[in-house]
Amino acid sequence: MRIDQYLWCVRIFKSRNIASYACKNGKIKINNQKVKPSREILPLENFKVKREKFWMSYKVLDIPKNRLGAKLVGLYLIETTDNEVLNQKELDGLSSKVERDEGSGRPTKKQRREIDDYLFDKEFID
Repeated sequence: MRIDQYLWCVRIFKSRNIASYACKNGKIKINNQKVKPSREILPLENFKVKREKFWMSYKVLDIPKNRLGAKLVGLYLIETTDNEVLNQKELDGLSSKVERDEGSGRPTKKQRREIDDYLFDKEFID
């Protein structure tokens, strides 16, 4: 089976076209070599996929006949990514959700309205 078709069948990519572009752009590696979308993949081969700036490692267990349901993916594929990479990915996701402290940076729209109401209040001007 072609690597782009396999990546689509085991639900790593939403479409075969996206999987093909990933191969062409060097985001898929087998034995640390970039592969073309037409490269045949065999059972027990290891490959890496670059997603969100991290290289995720997988091992092929078997070749499916067609696209799988999400529950059946474990029968055809094992993720062998190092725990270090998974922890770094989790930390990266948490750090993107940092909220701004009150009073730092530019005021929000609501805060700006409150400031304008305070500054242009009739009692304050007199």
